[in-house]
Amino acid sequence: MAADPSSDPLSAQLQAIPLFQGLDQATCTDLARRMTQREYAEGEIIFLEGEAAAGLYFVEYGWLKAVRALPEGREHVLRHIGPGEVLNEIGAFAEQPNPATAIALEPSKLWLLPRTSVVKLVRTRPEIAERVIASLAARVVTLVNLVTDLSLRPVAGRLARLLLDSAKGDTLYRPHWYTQAELAARLGTVPDVVQRGLRNLESEGIIQVERQRILILDRAALERLAN
Repeated sequence: MAADPSSDPLSAQLQAIPLFQGLDQATCTDLARRMTQREYAEGEIIFLEGEAAAGLYFVEYGWLKAVRALPEGREHVLRHIGPGEVLNEIGAFAEQPNPATAIALEPSKLWLLPRTSVVKLVRTRPEIAERVIASLAARVVTLVNLVTDLSLRPVAGRLARLLLDSAKGDTLYRPHWYTQAELAARLGTVPDVVQRGLRNLESEGIIQVERQRILILDRAALERLAN
């Protein structure tokens, strides 16, 4: 259910987002007043691929995934989005339909800045426009790297890179939704292949798989596989 935000806490959160850093308090407070909130249950769809973009979303808490549906019925996870991050930049800034479907992986609270407010901000604040361009360019680079990985890198290498990129230090914490099926959807393969890959890495002493975390035991070996 939509609600008016409490502007002070929200405006402070907006100032912490790289896209909005440097904006004065008055501008952030004005943006906060224009935003609406909604809470999503686990598994609930936030927006669908191909629909008109409503605006820019900010995650206050919870985790989401952005996915594209594959012709054979499987889904490919493009990215996971967590607290403090924004999503749907392409739809909001480029006047394009939503490029992917966003789904809540756990109970989540999001704020929506309508596209009209996004466009006005970009037109009146050149520094924001520069950050938008940089953000969209970074997203393009990420997608190019994803295509390259899927085309040229074996699953073992993609798995190694994902573990390295997702870990904090030498530990990858696994929420309840971070299953082998979810890993497979992120890597563009099937759960059996991921299970075999994790088992091989563990048997070689490179990682240790636990219920709620994966420990990196030999980072150098994992880096060699990833590269």
